[in-house]
Formats: sequence, structure tokens, C-alpha cells
Amino acid sequence: MNSSWDHWATRLSTEIASAGRWRVQITKEDLGKVANFATNDYLGLSQHDQVRSAAASAIDRWGTGSGSSRLVSGTLSVHQQLEATIASWKRSEEAIVFSSGFLTNLGVMTTFASKEVEVFSDELNHASIIDGCRLAKGEVHIYRHCDMDHLRSLMEQHANRKKRSLVVSDLVFSMDGDVAPIYELMEICDHFNALLVVDEAHSLFQEVDYEIPTLRVGTLSKTLGSLGGFVAGPATYINLLRNLARSYIFTTALSPSDAAAALEAVSLLRSEEGKALIAKLRGNVDLLREEWPSPIIPVLIGSEVHALSMAKALLERSMLVPAIRPPSVPIGTSRLRISLSAIHTVEEVFALKSSLTELGLLF
Repeated sequence: MNSSWDHWATRLSTEIASAGRWRVQITKEDLGKVANFATNDYLGLSQHDQVRSAAASAIDRWGTGSGSSRLVSGTLSVHQQLEATIASWKRSEEAIVFSSGFLTNLGVMTTFASKEVEVFSDELNHASIIDGCRLAKGEVHIYRHCDMDHLRSLMEQHANRKKRSLVVSDLVFSMDGDVAPIYELMEICDHFNALLVVDEAHSLFQEVDYEIPTLRVGTLSKTLGSLGGFVAGPATYINLLRNLARSYIFTTALSPSDAAAALEAVSLLRSEEGKALIAKLRGNVDLLREEWPSPIIPVLIGSEVHALSMAKALLERSMLVPAIRPPSVPIGTSRLRISLSAIHTVEEVFALKSSLTELGLLF
């Protein structure tokens, strides 16, 4: 064993644990029967009979894995069907599917944020966008969260006629549950002739028609209850991703079961049943916090230790609400992150609200 590396690993582990930021994985089976307010399966489609059946049928037909990357021999007809369906759903010319949402943002940013590009990114964007910016060769400018005046100022200061501009933002922010001022973003991008990249991963209640060049990034692992990510947009841009995005080219294609599950989930989402599920989710959100714009409801606490103790207190009441701590959120803003689903019952939501009140937590 290398003593210097042992010392480093032990010291760093101790520092993380002392700060209340050490993570321990617990299986759902370990937790027993709890009301799960920690899932991003917003409509419960991962458990839907039709989605499960579609995944099982795909395994019967193609096996458990795709066997190769998309550009070698890993592309199956189900991948192409899924991409065509997503393009139609997102009202875009074309779409491309990646093997994960994280890989999707890495692919977009490293392809489009080249050294000839000035990038403008919201300070609370998802880690996959942040890491994509770090890997990209363009100069990155961070604007204050949803502060359009600051964005305009930065773009006026740094927008270079010899360089293209790119603005990237989550639509719904994963830790705060708030929504980007999308129409102001569109106005700004139109004014500066910038490409807008919008990550719609957590978006359910926001229907946006983009009238400017836009790449719409999304995930198959949340609302659609499967695994993977996608980009929808102009065909020329999507074809560039197929040819240049390293996180697409150099990874094994999405499994056939995941692709088939997502394909069935999109079909369900666009049906009357899907509309009813979204309405049910909207109702659950309103029960807990009226007029809140997303299924993600943060309860700001502050310290890591207090957040952990509140999460433990809720778990003792058979409610799983995770404590979110740095580096997932800024230091001093540890919180409980409530994630509501259409499959939560009214009784479960009311019980959660009552418990939060008893614990003196305001949100």
C-alpha cells in the first residue's frame, strides 16, 4: 500500500465526514415501507404496466444490451423510433439520444462551446452543464441566478463580433425548483444572435415554443421513468452532435429495454392518461405549496448537521426526504429537497405537510 495515498484518503474522508457531507448509500429495501419524496419519477411511469411490458419485450427481441456504440453497430430501430418520436414531441426537426443525461450535456457543451464561442451560464445550472463548460474550449461567463440584467451586462461586455455566443440554462433548477425566465432569455439571445441551450430535464408544467435557434436538452430518466438523455433541435445541429460529440461517439448505445421503455413513456405522456397524470401531479404540488412552478420543493435549513437531523426525523415518520448538502448546493444552504410525484396519495402529501409544520420547517 502507498502510505502517502492512504494518508490523503483517510484525511480527506475525515474532513468530509466532519463537515456533515459524507454520503452513505442505502437501498430502498433497507428503508422498508416509506413514502418516497426523493424520486424524480414524477409520473410514476417507471412502474407503469405498459412501460414495463415494452422494456421486457425489447429484451426478448434484442437482448439486454446494444453491444456497441451508435456509430459502429449499436443503433437499433428502437433508437431511431425514439428519436423521431422525441423530435415530434418537442416540435423540433430532429433529435438524438445519449446513454445518460449527464453525457448529453457534456456532448452539447463540448461540441458547441468551442474556442470561437463566448458561453454564458446560470450560476445554479446542473453539474453536467458545469462540467460540460469546464471541458469545452470556449470562454465561460457565469451570470447570477436568473438575473437577466446581469446576463445582458455580461453579454454587452464580452460579446465579440468575431465570436459566436451561447447561453445555457436549466429550465427548472434541480435543487431550487424555480423556473428560468425563459422568454427573457429568448429575447436576449435573439438580440445578441446567440444560440440558446435549455435543459428541460425537470420541466413538466412549462410548455415553451422557441422561436430562435435552440437546443432542447432532456432526460429519459425522470418524467419518462427510464434511462438516457436527448437533444432536440435543428437537423443540422443534431447531425453535428452525431459526428462530433465524444460522449455520444465513444460510449455504448442506450440499451434496447431503456429505449423501448422511454418510447412507450413518451406515448403515454402525450395521451389523455398522461395529461391526467400531470394534472394529478399539479394537484399534489398545490396541496403542499400553492402556485409553485415545479414538483421540486426545497426546504432551506442552512447547516449540514441540522438538515441531516430533519431528514432523520422525517424518516422516523416513514417519509424519505433527502438532506441536500454541499457540494450539491452552496455552503450554508443545506436543505431538504421534496420531490413530488403523481403516484403520491393525498393522504401522504397531507402527512408530509403536517410533519414539516410539527418540525417547525417553513417553506
